[in-house]
Amino acid sequence: MGKVNQFTADDHKIVTSAVSLAEKATDGEIVTIVTGQSDHYGDVAWALSGLVALTALLVVSLFPEIYLNMIDWFAGGWSGVTALPYWALFVFAAMKFFGTRLILIWKPLLFLLIPSPIKKARVRRRAVTLFRVSTDHRTVGRTGILLYLSMREHRAEIVADEAIAANVEPAVWGDAMIAMIDLVRAGTPGAGMAEAVRQMGLVLAEHFPKTDQNPNELPDRLIEL
Repeated sequence: MGKVNQFTADDHKIVTSAVSLAEKATDGEIVTIVTGQSDHYGDVAWALSGLVALTALLVVSLFPEIYLNMIDWFAGGWSGVTALPYWALFVFAAMKFFGTRLILIWKPLLFLLIPSPIKKARVRRRAVTLFRVSTDHRTVGRTGILLYLSMREHRAEIVADEAIAANVEPAVWGDAMIAMIDLVRAGTPGAGMAEAVRQMGLVLAEHFPKTDQNPNELPDRLIEL
C-alpha cells in the first residue's frame, strides 16, 4: 500500500541473512514484510471532513449574528436578512466538508489526525491478512511466524502460526519489537528488523529446536510491499 524508500539493497541483505541464520537453529519459519503504510484511511478522511462540517454548523447555530453581519457586509448593508437561509447553510457546510477533504489529501496532516487506536487496528488487520496469505498453514509443523513493519504508522506486528501461538505467550515478543522500533527510529530499519529476527530466532530455537524433518518451506528474503 505504499513503497518504502528507507530500505536499501543492503537492508534487504541484512534482514535476509538474519532470517537464514536464525532458522539454522529452529524449525520455526520467519517471514519478514515491510510496507510504507497499512491502509489508505480514506474512510477516516471522509469522517473527519463530516465532523468539521457538523462542527461548523454547530458554531453557526450558536453564533448566527456573526454570519448575518458577514452577509450584510457583503451586501453593502442592504441585505435585509434576519435569519440565515437554508441554502446558505448548505453551501457553508459543503464548503467546509469538501475543503477539509481536499486538505486531507496531504498525507502528513491526515496521519497526524488519525487516532492512535485506529492506526493500531489497521496495522494489525493488515498484518493478519498478510500472515494468512504468506505464512498460515504453509509449514508442516505450523511453525510459521510473520514479522510485519508498517513505516508510516511507526508500528509493527508479530503474528504466529498455531503451534507457536500455543507455546509462546505474545508478551515474549516484546523485547524483539522494542529493539526493532528503537533502531527504526534511529534511521536503521534494516538493522532493526534483523535484530528483531535474531531475538525471535532465540525464542523459536528454545521451543522448536532444529530437526531433520522440517525443511525450509518459506522464503528467507525480506518482502517489501
